[in-house]
Amino acid sequence: MTTIIGTYECKIDAKARVMIPAPLKKQLDSLSDGFVLKRSVFQSCLELYPMKEWNELMQKVNKLNRFKKENNDFIRRFTYGVKVVEIDSAGRFLIPKDLVVYAKIEKDVVLNSVGNFLEVWDKDLYEKAVDDASGDFAELAERVMGGFDDE
Repeated sequence: MTTIIGTYECKIDAKARVMIPAPLKKQLDSLSDGFVLKRSVFQSCLELYPMKEWNELMQKVNKLNRFKKENNDFIRRFTYGVKVVEIDSAGRFLIPKDLVVYAKIEKDVVLNSVGNFLEVWDKDLYEKAVDDASGDFAELAERVMGGFDDE
């Protein structure tokens, strides 16, 4: 599993292309393998998975019993709007129009690492999401991470 580190501010051009910053490019194993871009489950942003990470995730999804309606509904919603994207020779990826609209991306974009994938945010929405969550972060950190005792 690849761990991606960092938060990067970028611009989106008139054709909806985003340049991957050089420090981020260095972390991504193989740009030529391509990426998968999808709607986030929990936020109004997109998720950009290196193809290797996407394939590992889909191995888990494919283990779901498709004879259960709930599982089929989940798979359909989870993969709704999924697009394969490639990095061009200039180091850019194209965000398809339907996903630009979904994520309300205008001109400034934030690429935020979340472990093994990146979130793709409109900058204003990203800052609002961070601000909305920051008020009780200490309590959240204790609830989520406070149960780990490594001793």
